[in-house]
Parts: sequence; C-alpha cells; structure tokens
Amino acid sequence: MIQVQLKERNFEYDIHSLVKAFFPKEEVQVTAEEKPLTEPPSFFMEILYGHEPDEIIIVVDGEKKKQVLVDYQDRPETKNRLKKALYETLSDYTKTTLPWGTLTGIRPTKIPMAFLEEGKEEAWIRRYMEETYFASPEKIELSIEVAKREAALLKKLDYQKGYSLYLGIPFCPSTCLYCSFTSYPLGVWEKRVEEYLEALQREICFTAELYGNKRLNTVYIGGGTPTTLTPEQLDWLLTRVEEAFSFDHLLEYTVEAGRPDSITREKLKVLKNHRISRISINPQTMKQATLDLIGRRHTVEQTKESFQMARELGFDNINMDLIVGLPKEDLGDVADTMEEIKALRPDSLTVHSLAIKRASRLGMNREAYGGLSMINTWETIGLTAREARKMGLLPYYLYRQKNMAGNFENVGYAREGAQGLYNILIMEEKQTIVACGAGAISKRVYPGGRIERCENVKDVASFIERIDEMIERKRKLLED
Repeated sequence: MIQVQLKERNFEYDIHSLVKAFFPKEEVQVTAEEKPLTEPPSFFMEILYGHEPDEIIIVVDGEKKKQVLVDYQDRPETKNRLKKALYETLSDYTKTTLPWGTLTGIRPTKIPMAFLEEGKEEAWIRRYMEETYFASPEKIELSIEVAKREAALLKKLDYQKGYSLYLGIPFCPSTCLYCSFTSYPLGVWEKRVEEYLEALQREICFTAELYGNKRLNTVYIGGGTPTTLTPEQLDWLLTRVEEAFSFDHLLEYTVEAGRPDSITREKLKVLKNHRISRISINPQTMKQATLDLIGRRHTVEQTKESFQMARELGFDNINMDLIVGLPKEDLGDVADTMEEIKALRPDSLTVHSLAIKRASRLGMNREAYGGLSMINTWETIGLTAREARKMGLLPYYLYRQKNMAGNFENVGYAREGAQGLYNILIMEEKQTIVACGAGAISKRVYPGGRIERCENVKDVASFIERIDEMIERKRKLLED
C-alpha cells in the first residue's frame, strides 16, 4: 500500500491521480486524517502546506525531498507547482517517467485546443506542454494532432443556436464485468420497457417543444444497448424522434448497436429505414475466452456476422469499440484482435484502456476477482495506434478516465468523413447537449464557456415514476 499523509485537506484528487499513475498496481491512500494503518505502507509520503511563507514541502520516509514557494491565492498555479514537484519526487524514486507527465485530467486536448484558438504557434504549444506538464513529445504531438482535427470538425456546428440530443436506453443482454454505466439486464426489466419508452417520449416531446427555435446538430442513442429493444420498439422510438424534431440541420444520427448478441437483420433494417447515419458494433475483444470471462454473451463469429450484415444493408459508417487491458489478455491477444478488426475494415475504431470503476462488478468485488491478471502497457497502446493508422484511421478524439491505471488514454480513430461529432462534443463541451433517459446528464454550455448540468435519476422504476420531476429539472436548466 502507498500512503500520502496531508497536513490539511487540499488537492487530494490531483495527488491521488498522480501517485496512482506511478504505482498502478498498488492501493493508494491520500488522507488528511491521522489514523493507524492495518499494514506498513511500502511507500510513505507527507505533503506539508506552509503559510508563512506560502510553500509546499514534500517528505518521503522522513526525508525532505522538495520545497517550493507558491501563492495560495493563485490556486491553478499552486496546483501546477505542487504536481511538478510531486512528479519529480516520484520520478526520482521510481526511476520512471510518465508519457502524459503531470496531466491527470480527462480532457488533455483542451490545452492545445485553447491555445490554437488563441492563435498560438504549434512550437509554442509544444514547449509550453513540455515545460509545464513534463509531457512526452509523443503525447504532445498526439494531443495537438487531435486538437487540430477536432477544431476543423467543430467548425460545422452552430454553438449559438445549435444543440445535440442524447437518448439513453439503459438495458443490456447482460452486465459486463467492468461496466459502471446505467444499464440493467433486459430479462429483469422486459415487462417495463414499454413504460420506460413512454416516459422517455414525454421527455423527448418536452425537449422538442422547449428547443423548437434551435437547431438540432447531432443525435446519439446510447445506453446500455439500444438494440436490446425489439424491432417494433426501435421503430416506435425512432418515429417519435422524427415526429418531434426537425432534421433540417442534422449532421449526424448515431445508434450504438453495441452488443452483437442484440443485433438482428430486422433491427438493422429499422435503423436503415430511419436514416441512421452511423452505428457502433462493439466487440471489445476478438478473443472468445475473454468474452466469456467478462460476461459478453456473444461469440467472435456473431461480431463478424453482425458487421457483415450491416455492410450488406448499406451502412457505410460503422464504428467498433475495443478495450485493452482486459483480464488475462496480453500483447499477443491484442495483436490478434487488431488483425481480426483489420479484416473487417471498420470506418472508425475507438480503443479504450480498461478503467476499473467502483460501481462495476470488478470494482465492487476486487477480492473475488483478485486472481485475474489485467495487463496494459504503453507497448499495447502503441500497437493499437500503429495498426489503426495502417487501416487508414487517424486519431480524432481523445480522453482519459478516472481509475485508469498507468496514465493511459482512450483514442477514437476514423477515416476521413467518418468521425463522430457527438464524441468530440462530449469531450470538448462546446455545445449544449440535452440528455434524456435514466441516468442521462444534460449539459448547458453558456456563451463564454460556463457549463451547468442536471442529472436524471439512474433507476429505471424511479425514472418512470418521477418523469415529471425530470422534466422540471430540464426546464430549470434549459429555459432562458
């Protein structure tokens, strides 16, 4: 266990994230409370906040390692100086460096994006990111490349009068071991799906009425797995959406088909008939033993069949999601998966690094799954990046997650013209997103960049019963 003792509560999240990046396999405890330990820590650090003068002192195993002067009135700069001092201390101790340096936030491309918008030269941005965050040249280049591609794509959008719409279908054929999303096994809720859709329709109609004078730019139907709905239910839902909203300014219409075991020819025909422009078929891995282990109740062959069926029906923008770092998978397994994906030739590919969330079965029952080896390395990340480029897919969005051990990232790759605009909007927060459904979070973006949110309840039964309350929450957030 790694323990960081604080003399006062300050910057706990940033400290924990950075220490965890250096010790990905260790339990990391950051606390301002004095309490006895159940076992001696393998690494013990103290962070002292001095106020006369304003300074931060880092002590490792009783020895002072760093002392930096700060100005507590300037919190962002204080945080940067603390993280740089902490990074240097940990790097000296472990004899390692991190590709992203001190950057622990989930949206690293926001930094180069903001500077590009200000007109800064790329050389200036590179120097700033290296000196301020100790980021590696490779990750600096990746973040600038992605930011430039995002900026070009976002020019299509109307920030003032435009908005995007998310609809959540919180049902899945089964719950994956690592999943923490708002999703429930369909078998448990099958009898209430119709009630859920009726409640969702009320929220859709309210949104369409309230935003009748605005321009709908993208629609994303996710979950869960939207294709757990029957063909008739899918058709009903998509018809309600088309009746409620004008598509005159629509640039992208995505349905996350997701699990291959939920996809049928009839459902794909429904999606095609409703002019869905982009779908996602997500294998996560092409190793059958892993699929069985993580609770994905489909076969590798089902993935291939679903993909080929979609191509036969005319879908020309298909995304596939992969996860690297899954239990019992190594570099060779990932290489095999990439070869299988290459043979299918998807239009875009999203590579996720496994992040173990506390709300997942894997997170809640770590002891039960303690024997599972979960290995992810920069070699694996590099492999997926190289193979994606060989397929003609270039990085267009990038984000990171909490609890993503090892300081890794998630990257979306796509051929030209197949990038997911909604994915970029979620990360860059440039446009209001109205989100409907259980667990959905709406984000209103104001001129100047201020963001306010409102969240729907996650429980399906509560969402159905409290739909009037969910609508009222939206009214307070979205009304001018």
